[in-house]
Amino acid sequence: METVDVPAGRFSMGDAHDEGYRTDGEVPVHDVELDAFSVDVTAVTNAAFAAFVEATGYVSDAERAGISAVFHGYATAPGESVPETPWWLAIPGASWRQPGGPGSDLTGKDSHPVVHVSHDDALAYCDWAGRALPTEAQWEHAARGGLHGARYPWGDTHPGPEEPRCNIFRGEFPDRPEGAVGTVDVRAFEPNGYGLYQCVGNVWEWCADRFSARYYRTSETVDPTGPPRGTRRVLRGGSHLCHDSYCNRYRVAARSSNTPNSTASNIGFRTAGRTG
Repeated sequence: METVDVPAGRFSMGDAHDEGYRTDGEVPVHDVELDAFSVDVTAVTNAAFAAFVEATGYVSDAERAGISAVFHGYATAPGESVPETPWWLAIPGASWRQPGGPGSDLTGKDSHPVVHVSHDDALAYCDWAGRALPTEAQWEHAARGGLHGARYPWGDTHPGPEEPRCNIFRGEFPDRPEGAVGTVDVRAFEPNGYGLYQCVGNVWEWCADRFSARYYRTSETVDPTGPPRGTRRVLRGGSHLCHDSYCNRYRVAARSSNTPNSTASNIGFRTAGRTG
């Protein structure tokens, strides 16, 4: 995986536009100072994760569980709908190898982001690669690409049909998409100012931190690593299923979370490490 060095510096972390969901805890905006670090230019790809599995024999959480969550619009097998979010299906056999469920595979998707990976799976990959998951602060600093207070990695301009800029759901969510729905190549669209691709859209990315909606009120100002307690882990960046009417979380300040063993067809990760 190609990496880039992100310089040390101070930035304003959080939602400066008051557009976030209050239960996500995107405020207050607060200054954070970080040491320099390196970060993957893209999300970890299917090819990279396959190399890890081949080298180690690792079996992912979804494979061990025998089931994972798949968006109904590209599911290749039947499954039970998830309560309150019926567009999600719990499909037996879905995993990083079969992202749509039985009958799907990775043909033509070597350079797509790996999905159906849990937080624990991501940590196992990091151990093998000599890397780590980025802290939430590192992730946001890198995603901003040097832009102060911007909504997106490229600025404040909303991504539209003429300049899509990122891979999100377009059309009427969840049943009337305009065009294909699913992951795309990790280098699709233009990189941000630090050379990172698709920090928003495509797939959610795991961070190292535990999640708390109240954390920004007490966060450390230098190299914060998240709250000391909590059962959920931070997810950042949104995914190809984000839509203004449902999940306006494809902004660099947006936060979400899930349990560390959770897997789905829109969750991946990228890694971080020391510079040099």
